[in-house]
Amino acid sequence: MSSNLEPIPITSQKHDPAWKHCQMFKDGEKVQLRCIYCGKIFKGGGIHRIKEHLAGHKGNAATCLRVPSDVRVFMKESLDGVVVKKSKKQKIAEEITNINQVSTETNTFSDQVDANTAVVMIDKPDTDEPSSSLLAIREGTSNVSGERRRRGKGKSSAAEANAFSFAPDELSARRVNNNVHMAIGRFLFDIGATLDAVNSVYFQPMIDAIISGGNGTLMPSRNDLQGWILKKSVEEVKSDNEKVIATWVRTGCSILVNQWNTQTGRILLNFLVYCPEGSVFLKSIDASGVTNSSDALYELLKQVVEEVGFKHVLQVITNCEEQYIVAGRRLAETFPTLYWTPCAAHCVDLILEDFAKVEWINTVIEQARSITRFIYNHSLVLNMVRRYTFVNDIVEPEATRSATNFTTLTRMIDVRNNLQAMVTSQEWVDCPYSKKPGGLEMLDLVSSESFWSSCVLIVQLTNPLLRVLRMVGSKKRPAMGYVYDGMYRAKETIKKELVKRDDYMVYWYIIDHWWEQQWHHPLHAAGFYLNPRFFYNMEGDMPNEMLSGMLDCIEKLVPDLTVQDKISKEINSYKNAAGDLGRKMAIRARDTLLPAEWWSTYGGSCPNLARLAIRVLSQTCSTLELKHYGIPFEKLHETRNCLEQQRLRDLIFVQCNLQLSQIGYESKQQDSAQPISFESASVVEDWVTGIGTFLDDNTYTDWTTLETLPVNTTLLRPSCDEMEELGAGFDDHEIFNRVKEGNDENAENVQRRKLLKMLKFGTPYKVTLQGEIDVLMNQMANQTIVDPPAN
Repeated sequence: MSSNLEPIPITSQKHDPAWKHCQMFKDGEKVQLRCIYCGKIFKGGGIHRIKEHLAGHKGNAATCLRVPSDVRVFMKESLDGVVVKKSKKQKIAEEITNINQVSTETNTFSDQVDANTAVVMIDKPDTDEPSSSLLAIREGTSNVSGERRRRGKGKSSAAEANAFSFAPDELSARRVNNNVHMAIGRFLFDIGATLDAVNSVYFQPMIDAIISGGNGTLMPSRNDLQGWILKKSVEEVKSDNEKVIATWVRTGCSILVNQWNTQTGRILLNFLVYCPEGSVFLKSIDASGVTNSSDALYELLKQVVEEVGFKHVLQVITNCEEQYIVAGRRLAETFPTLYWTPCAAHCVDLILEDFAKVEWINTVIEQARSITRFIYNHSLVLNMVRRYTFVNDIVEPEATRSATNFTTLTRMIDVRNNLQAMVTSQEWVDCPYSKKPGGLEMLDLVSSESFWSSCVLIVQLTNPLLRVLRMVGSKKRPAMGYVYDGMYRAKETIKKELVKRDDYMVYWYIIDHWWEQQWHHPLHAAGFYLNPRFFYNMEGDMPNEMLSGMLDCIEKLVPDLTVQDKISKEINSYKNAAGDLGRKMAIRARDTLLPAEWWSTYGGSCPNLARLAIRVLSQTCSTLELKHYGIPFEKLHETRNCLEQQRLRDLIFVQCNLQLSQIGYESKQQDSAQPISFESASVVEDWVTGIGTFLDDNTYTDWTTLETLPVNTTLLRPSCDEMEELGAGFDDHEIFNRVKEGNDENAENVQRRKLLKMLKFGTPYKVTLQGEIDVLMNQMANQTIVDPPAN
């Protein structure tokens, strides 16, 4: 969508039901409409064209492929001439039964008042239905509407009468559905389950199985669940895992070590095995007395490698703490055909964390947080913001706190015009919170050009790193063939944005400090080398580091000397795109097929190189995070009864593997990541937690007054394949020829480490872009900087 489009509030005058499912923008003098489901923009045809698009009517508009089925049916009925009856009936039915999940948000933030119709909130008498209000339509009093009523009085009266009545069977069915929903809610509330449970791929099959059982079906007992049902589930999971394990011979695998510090102080290590076919959970170990000893860690990792089979393992991925580094390198010496790899996602997160410590960036983040804290602690303000932003949240949770800082800034830029329209509206002026300190501060910041320009620069610097973070944790494809290019693009973007070397080197130093071991990792270099999309885009010779990494992988991963020599010859065929590698189909497929699939399809003339390429390109770069809620990890390690321990191990084995089997599943209701939900609390706490006067003022803070968010309408930042957004060309040799941290004789490198300490420790060694960088760099050149105080 063009950045020149200006969002326009949809006023209460727009009473056609299709207005609830689109957004309106102004491009110069022209008005354009956008579908909130697929994002398609319509430059003409008006609301009728949108309705046809949603209903799937062929002819004037393309069919929307993402619209919910109930919305499509409703639009079809509207086009068939039952707009009045169905719209009124639908509004009442939604309030009574809470069945329809489609938002009935009425945008009422225009300064104009509709002279023909008005929406009135009518208190609902106490009933058994869990609803607090009904929407009714009151006819206006204008002469025009009066004439219309007189002309169609009989027909209108009949329509209104029908709108407020339901067929007994239909009302009964809706109430039954509502009772089902309430029953499910009571059950989940009673057992304390996470509400994300309804997004499980096994939730709907469970409901279907209960329905198919009919009346009188006996539910399983506790003994059934911990007895034959668990036993059969273990057998099913093992059977599924065997299918995955069978692919290790061809693709190889990666052992992932996931460390988790529990609330009781335990340090648990979860061991998983990754391959493109799927991930397998092996076991959980209480490593509280192990993680501080590199020797003990080594023995533990060695045991797991032997359990999996060292011939299949290409790498063991862990965090990048010192004890893991020592244990991992020792492990690689013991098993000469595997690598130790630091978790790429963890390294990128540490980079983002240090970016947020730069003083000017930290200041902008805190200013942005003051806006979101004020909004998310007052329901009246939050409802208003959601109306003006077309029911979009402005806090966007990511996998970590550091990433959430920058994704939220990105989201705030997306809704900048919406927020500015809100704080300049009469509705905001009349809001009791607009005169409070938090409201006044919000007005100042939202109206400040310097605040927004700083946000834009931060987003430009960090978006490439967020792309790398999503890439290395990609659930769609193995990241090994892309990670090197992703970080190259990140540094390239930062350089282009800041231009001056003294400016961009501050951020390059942070990147190189945490990414140093990744730059030198042979698997990452070989992944880049073997990805045809990048290999054939190189101008000139391949950098020596890439070639060295490729040769290192050949020697380490292929112990047979004869095969090594064959691969060395086949590399020439790869360089020259000989045989099938040079086919027009193969050339087109370089950008469309997964790298491993490309080699499998076109690498027949280089069988030995293709076999190695498939194994390298089939690996991930990061560990996988398991959701720990509801899994009895701690209970397992506290239990002293051998039989109970084994049962808990089997239960955890089933739970974790079922969770891993859902990776990549796109739930039809991705509504579990709302910023003020329990599930998102750990990563958004700094953005939504009330402080100071917020907690003392309970006016308009009742959560029950929050308007319900619709499902799947947040399309300001549509999902995309991060790999597809990577650029082309590798002509910046400064990125390849970075300062090596191991060269202690390099004075610039010495000052580099001092700079990193300054960023980490803060005052009095804070860095800003507006002047202090130049001073700092001059000091670095003269070597006059003293070390910061001890932590």
